[in-house]
Amino acid sequence: MKYDFTSIIDRRGKDAIALDGLGSASAPQLPKEGFDAIPMWVADMNFPTVPTVQEAIIERAKHPAFGYFAPTEEYYQAIIRWQKERNGVTGLTKEHIGYENGVLGGVVSALNVLCSRGDNVLLHSPTYIGFTRALNGNGYHIVHSPLMKDGGGVYRMDFDDMERKIVDNKVHAAVFCSPHNPCGRVWERWELERAMELFQKHDVMVVSDEIWSDIVLAGHKHIPTQSVSEDARERTAAVYAPSKTFNLAGLVGSYHIIYNKTLRERVEKESSLCHYNEMNVLSMHALAGAYRLEGHEWVDELRQVLTENVEFACDYIKERFDGVEVSKPEGTYMLFLDCTRWCEKQGKTLDQLEQAGWDVGVAWQDGRMFNGPCHIRMNLALPLSRVKEAFERLDKYVFNG
Repeated sequence: MKYDFTSIIDRRGKDAIALDGLGSASAPQLPKEGFDAIPMWVADMNFPTVPTVQEAIIERAKHPAFGYFAPTEEYYQAIIRWQKERNGVTGLTKEHIGYENGVLGGVVSALNVLCSRGDNVLLHSPTYIGFTRALNGNGYHIVHSPLMKDGGGVYRMDFDDMERKIVDNKVHAAVFCSPHNPCGRVWERWELERAMELFQKHDVMVVSDEIWSDIVLAGHKHIPTQSVSEDARERTAAVYAPSKTFNLAGLVGSYHIIYNKTLRERVEKESSLCHYNEMNVLSMHALAGAYRLEGHEWVDELRQVLTENVEFACDYIKERFDGVEVSKPEGTYMLFLDCTRWCEKQGKTLDQLEQAGWDVGVAWQDGRMFNGPCHIRMNLALPLSRVKEAFERLDKYVFNG
């Protein structure tokens, strides 16, 4: 490969919550003596980003003035080219693109336009904890529609349940996650079309979080929610960022794509009211650096690496961890382990299981905050050697110890 996805980088003391935050509230506990920590909880990557990001930041940092600025034409064109080449998006112009400090902030700004505080908002469960905190913290009531596994163990939307929940709870807005976090589903076109037809039927507006859209594993393709119909294009506010793709969360910088002029202007107004939703000049250059040709090459290699990691992990679980179930993700780099049967067989609680992993340095994450009753969420965005080490420890000391 052209880029480095095998070196183990030491992130300790380099502003990484994944390691420096261990032992703090709501984080995994520090390992026992004799084990180093393998960070598998926070959804960022343990790979160095594409070099063009650093190059772009360094080049801009050579100039000693960092005053007020406006987004450049290069910034907008980088997004337009990226969306066209990665997702097949046509007709996107700079007018359709707006800045957001973060995807969750964009979700809340859109909901503030579409809803009244206290309104019911439809989400699928399991549910990303960021949605739960952002919606609850801003006065919205979440109505969950559970994803159901089909005969092949694939998570699917339950359209009948969605419709019942919409009608019974007078829902007029839905937050959609595509690809889905934490289940890792990459929705097929027919699924998106049917969901959007249902939302159109009941006049439900949609906020689509597509931050994971670039991290789609081999054999799958991301389809933008706005692309499935003309109504979906006008009904949906979509939110994107380079942060998950290129490991840039610490730089801050997301963007929305909204084609509906009225909705776009109202969301832009709502986003501006705090006077803190402003772009950082270095994050602007980082995005432009990420979305160069080298970024395309880097992401293609990343997808190969993550596909191999997922294949290894899912095969290992199937062969060695009796009672643990996992639906193989099609996108993202997260696993969502259902440990219900294992805990029942062993007479253990999920807390005991989690702690056993933490003790040997496997810093995985409690899945209950994602509405998984006996689940663990696990990040596989590490060099394969570290993934193998983690699973060997789980095998020796936890599941078969």
